[in-house]
Amino acid sequence: MLTIGLTGGIGSGKTVASDHFARLGAEVIDTDLLSRELVEPGQPALDEIVAHFGTGVLDAEGRLDRAALRARVFTDAVERRALEQILHPRIRAAMLERAAASKKPYVVFVIPLLMETGQQSLVDRVLLIDAPENLQRERAAARDGVDQAEIDRILAAQTDREARRRHADDIVVNDGDLATLYEQIERLHRNYLNQIRS
Repeated sequence: MLTIGLTGGIGSGKTVASDHFARLGAEVIDTDLLSRELVEPGQPALDEIVAHFGTGVLDAEGRLDRAALRARVFTDAVERRALEQILHPRIRAAMLERAAASKKPYVVFVIPLLMETGQQSLVDRVLLIDAPENLQRERAAARDGVDQAEIDRILAAQTDREARRRHADDIVVNDGDLATLYEQIERLHRNYLNQIRS
């Protein structure tokens, strides 16, 4: 089965792109959604996170306070690695299990930190959803309501744009309208189907 690792910086348009791949018939497995499932109350990963970071990362209902945790890990590389060691093996196992069960023609793994976590070896091709930094900032602020200082911290933790472009097999530039984005994705979809057939 052909596997695609879809990645990109904050506000690049990964979700819009992956949603369109799903409409076209690809199996889309979003690691952010998997990580949310893995930290639900009662899950072992949440217990490990609380054991390491303390109860300050929980909200009043005992659920993970993602903003509080994000503030901790984006400012401390050691803490970020600790969180990755808890979550990444579980996310990897879950995504591979779901891919193995898929009956779709190919799988798109949505992995925002694909390059940062060295997971390129898990996929056949790396697809970068690319956008200029000023657009990334505008979209992230509008979507998440985060301030520029928080966006700065997130961008600093991510591989820079040029490095991502160098390591990508396929690049979709998302700096225009939706129709232009969809056209690029549909072209890639056809290419991926052709690779499977050849």
